[in-house]
Amino acid sequence: MTKCIGILTSGGDCAGLNATIRAVALRAHHGYGWRTIGISHGTLGLLRRPVAAEPLDPARLDAVLARQGGTFLGTTSHGDPFAFPMPDGTIADRSADMVEGLRELHLDGLIGVGGDGSLAILRRLLSKTALPFIGVPKTIDNDVGHTERAIGHSTAVAVATEALDRLQPTGASHDRVMVLEVMGRDAGHIAIAAGIAGGADVVLLPEVRWRLANVVQRIAVCRRAGRTSALVVVAEAAGDSHEEGPRGEASIGEWLARRLMVATGAEARATVLGHVQRGAQPTAEDRLLAAALGVGAVDLLAAGKADRMVGWWNRTVIDVPLEKVVGRSRTVAPDGALMRTARALGICLGDTA
Repeated sequence: MTKCIGILTSGGDCAGLNATIRAVALRAHHGYGWRTIGISHGTLGLLRRPVAAEPLDPARLDAVLARQGGTFLGTTSHGDPFAFPMPDGTIADRSADMVEGLRELHLDGLIGVGGDGSLAILRRLLSKTALPFIGVPKTIDNDVGHTERAIGHSTAVAVATEALDRLQPTGASHDRVMVLEVMGRDAGHIAIAAGIAGGADVVLLPEVRWRLANVVQRIAVCRRAGRTSALVVVAEAAGDSHEEGPRGEASIGEWLARRLMVATGAEARATVLGHVQRGAQPTAEDRLLAAALGVGAVDLLAAGKADRMVGWWNRTVIDVPLEKVVGRSRTVAPDGALMRTARALGICLGDTA
């Protein structure tokens, strides 16, 4: 009998999700003669009756789809199946309803594309079934363990780097310190990569305990060298790593710009990229990664594997047990290549001037 597999995207959106869905459906069809069902809006689609899902016709999944950001299936970062918010304000366990939704689809396997939080929830949900589950890592933060790259990270870095390229000339024209706040809820991978690529003077990460005085001193060094402007990159969670961070303010970038104006006497402006980093057209690297991991996920199901995640390591697709991935966020290594490179280039990380 022809097998039927399902795929859903869960958590925040990012570039490369459509390319992943396309790769899964094409590999299933051309490689194994399988059908693929796309489930709408992550686990929320499993609560609908009938289940919100659609067959993925390979003939309609052309290369145009791989160029598009976001996910045409829709996704959600809310609605934990085990603590689901109800209309009356109560919290209920709706995992059984979602499992029933999976049963109604009569699937032979499920592929879930998500970050470490989404993969943990999906793994727990699928543990109540005999349905084989394979995870595919995606997150702009690149903090999923046991993979060098997660889908969406490359594009987010490209967007942040382009922002620095645009901020540098306007900062130089107006003698301003330009502060760019990038995403990075728990890890500073976007900040360190974009900071190096975009020629930043200062990069502030949640992994490094930085001091405002050191940032002020570095800007003073730039001025003594004849520079009239400076570029500062700060991850959104970097304020958690030193005691002078903002209290009750939404943006570490705006707080930092105000403090730098007072401390240095220079004009400072903050740019908060926010969700701009999520919605771009995927870079070639993200499209390639999405294709490779999507194909790899289907191949794992064909090999009878389950409860594993595909990853990218040493320029090849690998797979690892999901139990080694969930609950283990991968932060920027203090002695990693990018940190060593930043310091070697003279970029201030805030722990020293």
